[in-house]
Amino acid sequence: MNNFIIKIIDTPLIREEYQNFLADDRSGATVAFTGTVRDFSQGKTVTGLDFEAYEPMALAEMQKLADKANEKWPIHKMVIVHVVGQKQIGEAVVYIAVTSKHRDTAFEAARFLIDELKRTVPIWKKEFYGDSSYWVNSTP
Repeated sequence: MNNFIIKIIDTPLIREEYQNFLADDRSGATVAFTGTVRDFSQGKTVTGLDFEAYEPMALAEMQKLADKANEKWPIHKMVIVHVVGQKQIGEAVVYIAVTSKHRDTAFEAARFLIDELKRTVPIWKKEFYGDSSYWVNSTP
């Protein structure tokens, strides 16, 4: 059985869809991070975001991150999901969840995954404001 879910989706991110997968009697901890579209950035009011990805490379990089986290921490299950396409204020755009025996492991692994995803995975974010737009934190 595969203990990881790694996806890039172009549909709404519904976290509850992953709850049954994450259930695990061995796990004493589940840590989940959800990134959402906020309404203010760069000193301006944000009206929406658009995410683009080079999907084959992005999925490969996400798998590498999952493998690194699994080597470093005793993880039971893991979910890494990111959206592409246009998103509105309040919509979920990234979901990371980790289950493990202990909370420290789950917290550390989840933090590693979101930090490294933002740093290394080729997913680009364009912020839209009332008067302009701006590409943010482009990765390699």
